[in-house]
Amino acid sequence: MIKVTINLTSDRKIAAFTVEGHANFDKYGSDVVCAGVSAVTIGTLNAVESLAGVVPDVEQGGKGGYLHWQVPELPKETDDKVQLLLQGMVVALQSIKDSYSDYIKISFK
Repeated sequence: MIKVTINLTSDRKIAAFTVEGHANFDKYGSDVVCAGVSAVTIGTLNAVESLAGVVPDVEQGGKGGYLHWQVPELPKETDDKVQLLLQGMVVALQSIKDSYSDYIKISFK
């Protein structure tokens, strides 16, 4: 199962997110759930860099399917852009969860 953890600040902004594990929906290379989650999360990080001008310093790791990004302290205007992109990521991940709830879990802390 893929576990997504969204860390929120006291004012409900996204402070960090972590994705770990594998869906095991299908064999490696054919797993649409893993592919979807990867596309959404990596696509979001690419959008953060391209559209907000923030180069994400991510932690990622091998076969465990691990990705973590801690949102840095940013000027308000930049942070607003990044937050909107991250909120879009959460909506997309929840859409995947709606269709494949046995393979992805999203939690907010």
